[in-house]
Amino acid sequence: MIKQSIQSITAVCLLVVIFYASTAMGHGRVAMAEDPCARHVGGNMVHLSAYQPQYDQKEQYCTEIPIAGDTYFVVDLVDQPLRGMPVSLKIFRGDDNEGETVAQVMADYHPDGVISGIGKLDKGLYSVVVTAEGIPPLQYAYQLRVDMIDYGKVARAWAGPLIAVLFLSWLMYRLIQSGRWRQWLGSRNQ
Repeated sequence: MIKQSIQSITAVCLLVVIFYASTAMGHGRVAMAEDPCARHVGGNMVHLSAYQPQYDQKEQYCTEIPIAGDTYFVVDLVDQPLRGMPVSLKIFRGDDNEGETVAQVMADYHPDGVISGIGKLDKGLYSVVVTAEGIPPLQYAYQLRVDMIDYGKVARAWAGPLIAVLFLSWLMYRLIQSGRWRQWLGSRNQ
């Protein structure tokens, strides 16, 4: 009976951990002002989306690209003033402008508010810079991590469930050690 109870509690804890971790990983449906894929400069906003349809038809990424390979970039010029000025897109390896350019869209007007490009990304760090050539020029920057594990994010996602499992384990240990568990089982068997 004790073995079945412990197995049940373990199964419940495992389900809690799985469901908690899956909801904590994505940025989901948040307001545009709080979206980590949006950048604000000079009262204007752009939004970056990255896609890898060869691996997942529906998934949209921002700064964490899960697999190296061809990646489609879409920048939405959210605010109307950006659509009336030349805007360029540059994707390069590393975190400074000296890195190898992977993809580039030259400065042009985008009245529909969409800039798109494709780049073949290998494992590593990349930068995306969107430059609006207004007065003054506006520059929006993103750091991309391709095919890399962000251990800090993983630790934050698993901290809550791990604490819950440890607390429940401690509680079960204390309950078994106190002898109340045996008394409760004895009253149920009579």
